[in-house]
Amino acid sequence: MDYFDINMSLSEDDKALQKAAQAFAREIMRPVAKKLDLMSAEEVVAEGSPLWPFLRQAYELGYHKTLLPEGYGGLGLSPLQINLVFEELGWGSFGLSVLLAVFCFPFYCACMTNDDELIETFVRPYCDCTDGSIRGCWAITEPDHGSDMIAVGEECFSSGKMRGNVQAYLDGNEWVISGQKSAWVSGGTIATHAMLHLQIDPSQGFAGNGICILPLDRKGVSRGKPLEKLGQRDLNQGEIYFDEVRIPKTWMIAEPDFYVPLLDIILASANLCMSNWSVGLARAAFEEALDYAKQRVQGGKALIEHYSMKQRLFHLFSRVETGRAISRAAMNLNLSLSSPHVEYSLVAKTQCTEIAFQNAHEAIQIFGGNGLTREYNVEKLFRDARATLIEDGNNETLARHGGHILGETYPRPPLDF
Repeated sequence: MDYFDINMSLSEDDKALQKAAQAFAREIMRPVAKKLDLMSAEEVVAEGSPLWPFLRQAYELGYHKTLLPEGYGGLGLSPLQINLVFEELGWGSFGLSVLLAVFCFPFYCACMTNDDELIETFVRPYCDCTDGSIRGCWAITEPDHGSDMIAVGEECFSSGKMRGNVQAYLDGNEWVISGQKSAWVSGGTIATHAMLHLQIDPSQGFAGNGICILPLDRKGVSRGKPLEKLGQRDLNQGEIYFDEVRIPKTWMIAEPDFYVPLLDIILASANLCMSNWSVGLARAAFEEALDYAKQRVQGGKALIEHYSMKQRLFHLFSRVETGRAISRAAMNLNLSLSSPHVEYSLVAKTQCTEIAFQNAHEAIQIFGGNGLTREYNVEKLFRDARATLIEDGNNETLARHGGHILGETYPRPPLDF
């Protein structure tokens, strides 16, 4: 469904990108997502699954490189344009949106290094890929560690008692990596490359971590089974194991001295994406509820003619507009800065995911019993929205991290452009 955009300064290019993403989400993405949602996790990634032709279409249109700069082969979109595209994709399917974005994460981080070898080895082949055969993942979560891995500023983060599941040591000109990432790695069982978080100096806890780019066809890499879960069932997730995997020294893009700054950049970017897709999901729930209220008759008249229903629908609409405002503002800010103001990404993520969940919950209330059945899309929206409160750091932990940042930086001085 089209909608009125309160931003009156959208260019013709902005509107064209928005319309194209909207058509892709409506005609391709949502139908595929519905099919995948009804399949087992193993069926989703099996040969013959509708996932694979979907990925080919998405890659042909360039949606796998939405975040990447034009100079390296990406789309080179402005922060606003990324926001416009991602909201539409989130409207189509939150899970498939996450999958397309994590595919680019190793290459997104490689772009930050400006290292010619990394660009030529990893980034350009990914940007040139049009068949979906090159796929990245963000491998951070571990069996023993989740949100504590981003607890920068807490005593535990830099404590030598915090031993990571994945360890790395330097052997000549090669890093040797062993350990396990948890079943929550998005794209974990189908990725060809990983942006891998690992521990280099255990004496510093997670402050002694590093990040590397690791092709997952290296000797010593193995995978677990695809994860079965409540929501975002169209998003493949699964374990990755490393048994003395060797990579060249130059593929380690951050060692402990630069780990925390890069972690903040990654966290800021990932949470911006989450906020965009959440606005799309919140809008989808509002539109489903609005359409149903116009059609469903109770008490002798359409639901939308009831006084209280008009109030409820207005609150759904208000949440969408509120979420879009903070999401766009935070994306424009943090994708324009070399050192992001992370707290604004955290505000956007935590608020927009809550908005998405509230709207999906309220939509089911409006649908009544029908909203609990698979016949209606709000049932899937509700399950997908529930997962967002945990993804990329649960909201409580992200709020704690945001509070830590405020204690260190508030009030920030004005920016001087």
